[in-house]
Amino acid sequence: MFEGSRVLVTGGTGSLGKTVVRRLLDGSSGRPARVTVFSRDEAKQHDMRLSYLRRESATDDIIYRQSQALLSFRIGDVRDYGAIARALNDADFVVHAAALKQVPSCEYFPGEAVTTNVLGALNIVRAIRELRLPVKVVAGVSTDKACKPINVMGMTKAVMERIFVEANVDSRGTRFGCVRYGNVIASRGSVVPLFVDQIASGGPVTITLREMTRFLLSLDRAVETVFAAMEHALPGETYVPKVPAARVVDVAETLINGRDIPVVYTGIRPGEKIHEIMVSEEECHRTVERGGYYVICPMLPELRQQPIDTPARATEYSSSEITLDRGQLEAMLAPFRHGEPASE
Repeated sequence: MFEGSRVLVTGGTGSLGKTVVRRLLDGSSGRPARVTVFSRDEAKQHDMRLSYLRRESATDDIIYRQSQALLSFRIGDVRDYGAIARALNDADFVVHAAALKQVPSCEYFPGEAVTTNVLGALNIVRAIRELRLPVKVVAGVSTDKACKPINVMGMTKAVMERIFVEANVDSRGTRFGCVRYGNVIASRGSVVPLFVDQIASGGPVTITLREMTRFLLSLDRAVETVFAAMEHALPGETYVPKVPAARVVDVAETLINGRDIPVVYTGIRPGEKIHEIMVSEEECHRTVERGGYYVICPMLPELRQQPIDTPARATEYSSSEITLDRGQLEAMLAPFRHGEPASE
C-alpha cells in the first residue's frame, strides 16, 4: 500500500506513532519513499532518532537501514495551521495521532484539549482543501471515549471524528476516515504499565472500581487497524477492531501473580468510564463487519456507498462483555509478568 509513497505521522513520537513508524520502516506494507514524524517535542524526536542507532539484534537491521534512508523529523504543532500545512504539502498518506489524550488533564484544561484535538483536525482538513493538496488518505486516530462521551477527551475526539467524516463531502480526491479503539496494553498512561510499576515498588496497586472493565489490545493490533482503515475504508467510515475484554481487577491479580502486594480501591476518577464502549446502540444500525473489524458507516447519508441490510450488531459493543478467562489473560500478559507463579 505504501510503496513509493510519502507518509506523515502526526504525534509520531507517541506510543502508537512510534509503532506506526516502525511498521512503515519494516516494509511489510510496501517500502515508502519517506516517513515523516511531525510532533512538537524536540527531545522526544531526538530520543527516537537515537533509538534507531542502538540496534538490539540483527533482526532490526532492515528497520535500522530504512530509518537512515527514509525517516525524517519535523518540529511543529497541529495547532499551528502554517506548520501542519507545510508538512502536508509533502504527504500522500497521513496518520493523525497527535492528541491530548489523558482524561484528567483534559478535564482540567478543556480549552487545551479543544485546541489540539478539534482545531488540530480542522487545520488538517482546511490545509488540504484550501491548498488543494494531493493527499490520498487521512486516518484519524480516535478512542472508545468518543463513543457516548462523558469526558472532555472523548467529546473532543468525537468532534474530531465528525470533522473527518464531513471532510469527505467536498473532498477533491482525499479520503478521510477514522479508527476507534480502547486500552492499548503497552501505551503510556495505560493500566498495565501503571500496575507493573506499582508492583515493582511493592504496591499498593490502585484500582478505581472493582466493576471496571477494559478492552485489551496490543500496539501492533492498533497499527493493523490503522493500516486496514487506510487501505479499505470507504469515505467517512470508522474502523473498530474486535478485541478481547477483561475486568481490571483480574488484570491486576494476574500481574501480581500471587505475591503479597496490596490492592487499594481509590474510586472513579474525573471523567472516567466504568466500561469502554466502541460501538453505541445508536451506531449499531449503521455498523457492518469487514475483514475482522466492525465498520461504522458515516451518519451523513450522502456519504454511504452501499445499503446496510443486516447490521453487524443489535447491541452496543462494550468491554462489559468479558471474553478473557484467567488462562487467556495470563497468556496475554505474560510479557509483563515477573516472579514465580502463585503456588496452589
